[in-house]
Amino acid sequence: MVFGPHVLEIDPAAETERIVSMMRHTVGKVMRRRGAVMGISGGVDSSVVLALCARAFGPERVVALMLPEKDSESDSERLARTVAGHYGVEPVLEVITPVLDGFGCYQRRDEAIRRVFPEYDAAAGYKAKLVLPSNILEDDTLNVFSLTIVTPDGEEKNKRLPLKEYLQIVAASNFKQRTRMSMLYYHAELRNYAVVGTANKNEHGQGFFVKWGDGGVDVRPIIHLFKTQIYQLAEYLDVPEEVRQRPPTSDTYSAHQTQEEFFFRLPFKTMDMLWYALEHDVPVPEVAAAMDLTEEQVQRAFNDFLRKQRTTDYLRMAPVELAPAGEGEPVGLPD
Repeated sequence: MVFGPHVLEIDPAAETERIVSMMRHTVGKVMRRRGAVMGISGGVDSSVVLALCARAFGPERVVALMLPEKDSESDSERLARTVAGHYGVEPVLEVITPVLDGFGCYQRRDEAIRRVFPEYDAAAGYKAKLVLPSNILEDDTLNVFSLTIVTPDGEEKNKRLPLKEYLQIVAASNFKQRTRMSMLYYHAELRNYAVVGTANKNEHGQGFFVKWGDGGVDVRPIIHLFKTQIYQLAEYLDVPEEVRQRPPTSDTYSAHQTQEEFFFRLPFKTMDMLWYALEHDVPVPEVAAAMDLTEEQVQRAFNDFLRKQRTTDYLRMAPVELAPAGEGEPVGLPD
């Protein structure tokens, strides 16, 4: 097959029926659960999964949770309600800000931010976000995060983030995803439902998720699909146009940022073709010619994918079970 944009084309109708059938079997027959619980954010991934769940189980057996906190995008709840209503599902609102306050999420995060920018004051209107260097095709830089703060008057300041502060900001922010996971399981266990995840191939394969947070689910129906394929399903499933046109955001930090800015470093259409080429061993010269890129740019992207996969392998690991002494491999850490 000649490499080109067509390699990412799917049959949305057939794929929808396959996923719906597998969800019915897995949730109903294997897990013996009566329906589905999922989080909705007004983004395209959760909207597609909501549409699939409504087809699989009926709208009356789908619980769509809106789980905002004080840093959430202002449009998220409105769009989530729009999507839920579009598919006949009654949304449930659970504001998780008080829980995060109890964990010290904001206090621990802001403490680290102030060690980099002493003037930072969230109560005074300052906002913050973590960012990676821009488009990987333009410069072969490593995935080293910087911290950007936005002052109350809109000025942006950026500094490279020391490791200690980076780890503290991420660890504190991950309370958000883990709190949402706990709330999803509360509502699932309340009804004997399964928790359905919304991660796609881009997020799972490159490590853009929180272990035992948004990665903690029972079923992952779209994990095999590239983002561009999710958009094909979204059009077929009649996801509202406003959602399909909305740039995907991280919706984690108080300052607005897209997923491309925070993590992926490439537009999805470009990234998906390059990743497909890497996985299918398409020769670099052929990829470069088909995408109007240089061979050096293609190789940069390949290297970036491999680095991200390698450094996030831990996130995809199941718990390691160590055999008792005398049974199998000896217990203990390697030298």
